[in-house]
Amino acid sequence: MESTEKTDNESITISNLSIYYSDNLAVNKVSLKIPKNKVTAFIGPSGCGKSTLLRALNRMNEEIQGCRMEGKIIWKGINILDSKVDPVALRSKIGMVFQKPNPFPRSIYDNIAYGPRIHGIKNKKELDKIVEKSLKDAALWEEVKERLSESAMGLSGGQQQRLCIARALAIQPEIILMDEPCSALDPIATTKIEDLIDELKTNYTVVIVTHNMQQAARISDYTGFMYLGKLVEFGETQDIFENPKEELTEKYIMGRFG
Repeated sequence: MESTEKTDNESITISNLSIYYSDNLAVNKVSLKIPKNKVTAFIGPSGCGKSTLLRALNRMNEEIQGCRMEGKIIWKGINILDSKVDPVALRSKIGMVFQKPNPFPRSIYDNIAYGPRIHGIKNKKELDKIVEKSLKDAALWEEVKERLSESAMGLSGGQQQRLCIARALAIQPEIILMDEPCSALDPIATTKIEDLIDELKTNYTVVIVTHNMQQAARISDYTGFMYLGKLVEFGETQDIFENPKEELTEKYIMGRFG
């Protein structure tokens, strides 16, 4: 993906984005800028459109029948919603980690090497380096380095989720999307994932959807509050939680609805 114009410091600029599932409007004219090398969180009650918005960033919504999108998502000077943009190539740069850990039923090594192999890397030494680096970046290497040939299904839930993060890192993305990455994990595993997210923003832009407001407050630099498909408020996390501009945001954060 070559840039066609100079970009500012923002990683992704969303303009007037609306997303429909058949006749149902799930995201309603959302506009915001997601800064580079920061953690941006989207919060809001169930069904407010936050996961739909997240999946639009690497066009995962297109896998759902009847979904259509209007507006623009500009990244590196290109509207990534343009039909000329290859979604597969896009997803190699904008990786995704899902709500429930979904390792492949194969070895730990092969889980990580899968993506690079698909992208044409066959050299064993090169794959070994990628596997080690990805597992180190996902804070999992020390726990699994003696078990690389064992099935990934034998890992704990928290380890499986870090493995899925390592698998996403193996294809060298620039942006990592995370949809409720801790919702299926216990508190100890959740803490490890949160610590990892904080480290990842050094090299990656991270966008996370979470139901857990405390988690958003702990780990994100920017927070967007969504309600009924609209982006009610977006700004620095501290401002959103301590001094929200919108009454609706304040009510949600205070636990008065949702």
